[in-house]
Amino acid sequence: MALETLSANKSFGGVLTKYKFKSAALGGLDTQFNLFLPANASQGKVPVLFYLAGLTCTEDNGTQKGGFLRDAADEGISIIFPDTSPRGAGIEGENDDWDFGTGAGFYLNATNPKYAKHYNMATHITMELPQVIEAAGIPIDFTRQSIFGHSMGGHGALTLYLAALSNNPKTKQFRSASAFSPVANPTKCPWGQKAFKGYLQGGVEEAVSIYDATEMISKIKDNVHILIDYGTGDNFYKQGQLLPENFLKAARDAGHDEVQVRVRPQDGYDHSYYFISTFGPDHVHFNANFLKA
Repeated sequence: MALETLSANKSFGGVLTKYKFKSAALGGLDTQFNLFLPANASQGKVPVLFYLAGLTCTEDNGTQKGGFLRDAADEGISIIFPDTSPRGAGIEGENDDWDFGTGAGFYLNATNPKYAKHYNMATHITMELPQVIEAAGIPIDFTRQSIFGHSMGGHGALTLYLAALSNNPKTKQFRSASAFSPVANPTKCPWGQKAFKGYLQGGVEEAVSIYDATEMISKIKDNVHILIDYGTGDNFYKQGQLLPENFLKAARDAGHDEVQVRVRPQDGYDHSYYFISTFGPDHVHFNANFLKA
């Protein structure tokens, strides 16, 4: 799983590097990710923030359009930008639709035998990437991780954060999570239902307790640190794909107040990176507060 460097660009005093390696979690396929290291990484290990992109995206969308690097450089934290799915698996039907298959891994581990060899994005992000990066001697402190994402990636950020908290609250993997327009209640919306019926042997029922942030937050009593922004002009919000109000209600019913869970409707904003880049600095600084605590 040796890393191959594909490109490196200086940015805000740090360096953005694109890497490639053969992923065991993704069934032996080649995968790519981007990694921003701030200038202070030359003096020692730095905290890390994962950014998970949305449907149809790659590891490049967040780096090129998110507007995160200046604030990450100011805070002295690194950002890892993984891809959104395995690529080149050659599974029949995986390229038929834009919202399932290639570019749409939904940050889960597939249990449907058709997809189980390759579609293991949860393991890829939470275990494989840290292991590969540490083995390469890159100065990242994986005892200080947080995670954020957009749309499908917002779903991924919330569920991976909450899963780590549920599994072992004392040694939780991520210190905080934030999301732009997340698919916040995926068992109740068409995108999530389609993904779960395809990737999971048990379908939507299998997903409820492990891949639906709204269901997960309702069962967690420990302190959480979550920020969500969504646009009221977002067509996917209007179509009922995102359901942030369901998440907010479940969080409040579970006793999580405004300090622990903040969900902010942003008037007139849509689903695009114009929206993300507007509020991106808020999210970098929000997560940095916990990474540097």
